Amino acid sequence: MAKSKLIQAVAITFAVFLAGCASQDTEETSGAETTETGTEAEDEGLGDLTLEVEQQEPVMEEEPMEEMEQDVTGEFEALLDQTLIYFDFDKSNVRTEFRTVLNAHAMNLVANPNMSVVLEGHADERGTREYNLALGERRAKSVADYLMLKGVSAGQIDTVSYGEEKPLALGSTEADYAENRRVEIKYQ
Repeated sequence: MAKSKLIQAVAITFAVFLAGCASQDTEETSGAETTETGTEAEDEGLGDLTLEVEQQEPVMEEEPMEEMEQDVTGEFEALLDQTLIYFDFDKSNVRTEFRTVLNAHAMNLVANPNMSVVLEGHADERGTREYNLALGERRAKSVADYLMLKGVSAGQIDTVSYGEEKPLALGSTEADYAENRRVEIKYQ
């Protein structure tokens, strides 16, 4: 029941966002038409140019609300399916590209206060065992802090560090190391 309400809220928010974007495009276009119409009055030779510009404007068709809700629901669920947050070498700050994913998880947790997550911090094999355990903990805490800034209760979040002990990739290439520098979000 709570998940349904969350999905509806996300769908409505997304629809309002799209409507806001559409109204901005209309305002910009109408300003361009006014300018060209004023120029047309001064120079009759530009009348044909103005007509061509007006004919090339795209016509926006509105999607039915149900289709928009399905699109938003699908996008939201796809974001929730992403449970791996990757980090740069020897860093524990959340990269910009993962903020959308974490925002979706935060919305889900805020909408479902009985739900909780375990954030598992990991590191690649470079560095000492102790250092990598501490780095994994900093990464998990960084994700936890981000979620709490978005309204998630601290009681819904547990953190644990595995350091280099549970690698996803077993090789010693930079690509393998990059896969192992992560936080896994696990719902309980």
